[in-house]
Amino acid sequence: MHMRMEENSKKTQSNMRQKAELFVFLFVFWVLLNGSVAFATLGVGAVVALSISMLSRRQMTFLTDFRYSPKAFWVTLQYLGFFFKELMKANLRLAKIVLSPSLPINPGFVKVRTTLKSPMGRLLLANSITLTPGTLTIEMEGEWLYVHWVSIGTSDVEGATKQIVAGFEQYLEVMYG
Repeated sequence: MHMRMEENSKKTQSNMRQKAELFVFLFVFWVLLNGSVAFATLGVGAVVALSISMLSRRQMTFLTDFRYSPKAFWVTLQYLGFFFKELMKANLRLAKIVLSPSLPINPGFVKVRTTLKSPMGRLLLANSITLTPGTLTIEMEGEWLYVHWVSIGTSDVEGATKQIVAGFEQYLEVMYG
């Protein structure tokens, strides 16, 4: 009975922490979108953020499993820079393919491996791959991700992992583990 009470207490604390994190994120996002720190803007933002965070159920957010350290925050900024650089490169590669009269594509599915242990880290990896033009994560199964690739560079698991996953993973490992 005592262990059950402790478990419930831990769940309640975890749930409240998630709600607090969600509130802070939503409130900061609101302020950044409005670009104002006027009392009315802050008040409305606080009410809306509090309402959403209190009405939300326990769920995963991008802050779930995040390692709160100065290094993780710095690496998050680096990750965003890396992601946008990869996004631009992939857009240019895909535009070159589409604009080429011969349409040089070699579509197919590849299996890649991730070393990330955190469910949120894996989810962000899968989404980062999907958001990059030319690749689409089809399924996640344990350490494996199945990716549709518009122009397969290699079907070798290690080679495909290096080309698709490794760049994102180096940052996500520090952020989430």
